[in-house]
This record gives sequence, C-alpha cells and structure tokens, in this order.
Amino acid sequence: MKKTLAAMTMAVALAGLGAQSWAADSLTLQLKWVTQAQFAGYYVAKDKGFYDEAGLDVTIKAGGPDINPSQVIAGGGADVVLDWMPSALATREKGVPLVNIAQPFQRSGMMLTCRKDTGITRPEDFKGKTLGVWFAGNEYPFLSWMSQLGFGTSGGDGVTVLKQGFNVDPILQKQADCISTMTYNEYWQVIDAGLPAEELVVFPYEDQGVATLEDGIYTLESSLQDPGMVDKLVRFVRASMKGWDWAVANPDAAAMIVLENDETGAQTEMHQKRMMGEIAKLVGKAEKGTGYLDPAAYERTVKILLAGGSDPVISKAPEGAWTHDIWNKAMGM
Repeated sequence: MKKTLAAMTMAVALAGLGAQSWAADSLTLQLKWVTQAQFAGYYVAKDKGFYDEAGLDVTIKAGGPDINPSQVIAGGGADVVLDWMPSALATREKGVPLVNIAQPFQRSGMMLTCRKDTGITRPEDFKGKTLGVWFAGNEYPFLSWMSQLGFGTSGGDGVTVLKQGFNVDPILQKQADCISTMTYNEYWQVIDAGLPAEELVVFPYEDQGVATLEDGIYTLESSLQDPGMVDKLVRFVRASMKGWDWAVANPDAAAMIVLENDETGAQTEMHQKRMMGEIAKLVGKAEKGTGYLDPAAYERTVKILLAGGSDPVISKAPEGAWTHDIWNKAMGM
C-alpha cells in the first residue's frame, strides 16, 4: 500500500513538473492606440492560436491618448511596444534604449488633409495657414517637413500650429485649414462627417518625401541581452507576422476579429473593414518578408529627422537602434 501511495505521489509530482514545463511563456504587448484594425495582425495571431502554437501567452494592452508606449515599457509594464520610429528614436536619444526588432508597416499612412476652399493646392501654400498637428511623438515628421519647407511653426511668416486632439473637429469647424489624418482612419471620419473627397486636398507624407516608418515593434536593449527573452521575442515575431499575413489575405475577417476584441464597443463594422483594407496597403510584403526592416527606409527616416534646422528631432544618427537578429531567427534566416 505504501509503495502504491508513493508511486501515486511520484506520478502526481511528475505530472505537475510536466505541466509547468509546457506552460506557455507570458509576454505583454503595448499598442500605440486603441483597439482597431491598425493592430489586426496581433489580434489575429491571438485569435487564431498562432501565439498558442508558439508557446506564448500574449497579453495585448490597448493604448489611448494618455498612454505613451515608451513610458510603459520603461516602467516595466510591457515586454514589447508598437511605436512610430520618429517617436522611438527621439525617446532613445532621451535615454530609453528602445530597439526595433521588426517593421510590419512598410509605408506611411500619414497625411495632411485640407479644405479645398482654403486655396491650398501645394505645400508652399501652407504659409500663413493654421495646421492641425498631433503631438505625443506624432509631431516629429511634421516638424521636419516644415523645417525643410523653411516655415516656422509659430505663426508670422510660417504656419500656425494647432495642437490637434484625436478627432477631426478643427477642419469641420474651420478652426484649421488642414489637419493631420491617417489614410485608414481620420480621413474617412472627415468624409463621414459630411465633407466629401472632392472638397478636400490631401498631402500624403509619402508623396512629399518626408515619410517616416510607423508601427514598428520595439523592445529594450536589456531584453536582447537575456537569452530567455530573446527566445520569446523570436517566437512572438514569428507568430505576429503569421497573423499579419493572414489579416492581409483575409481583411474583412480580420476586421471582425478586431471588433470582437474591442471592449469599448466604440468601433463599427464598416469603419474597421474599410480601415483594414487601407492597412493592408501599408503592411505589404517587404523584399525579404513581412516585418523585415529595410535598412534604406531606416536611413531615410533618420535623415528626415536630422533635417530639422536649428531644432532637429534627433541631434545625431543613432547607434544600435535596430537589429535584424530577432527577425532572422523568427524566419529561419
């Protein structure tokens, strides 16, 4: 009887050890903004079990106007964050050692949207106008653009900057001649609010030569020095890129997965499906595969950020701000 009890006890103990050894590794992702199709790849990876297959228990934390991803990861609230490269590099220069480990978005979706009745037809016409600009790190590409145009941003002979909230009210109420919009979001909000496309003029940053990289995946340098964390990051990137590939191939279904994860209930099916269609254009396929950071695109972004006249976004070219190591391992390179 004693042998039987002992055997049972040993079996239970071994089963417990086995369960522990197979337990999924936890990892926390902080988004740059609220739950929407902009982040479909990660929600798809979670919903379709891609993270489970990779042995990961991923927590996706929604962002918002009062959430700075860089501050979250610096404070230990996330293992990886999504951020735009201008914000990430500016933050790195200020002492938070962020490193880009993958770049799902290959193109910029940012643009200035102007009312046609303002008479603006080209960037030179911005002079003397009021332009709505997002801050909290999103202002950097705009400031670099204005510097290249030779326009100050305090009125007078330059432009007047209106610190824009995360809505389109300034252009609707004629408080601003132009506002910041994304191809996949605010531009359509303007149209849905009653200003048709034929009454608007848009200036995509891509067309103006000032497009910088958006929505990259970042972690801290210290994480890249931890073999256990590196292993988790490799699995995370592999599963996330699988999620993005699925989302791009199945945009409407991906939008519905996003909606299922929107706890606020603020999003609509029409808007999210439309957004996912536009997001698919930005993700695309890099030369070597989804999520590959093109060094030339990185260098272009740095050059734009350095071209800020007397007040550049960054004061010198960063070192160690990106690595292909995680992506290469994730893709079996």
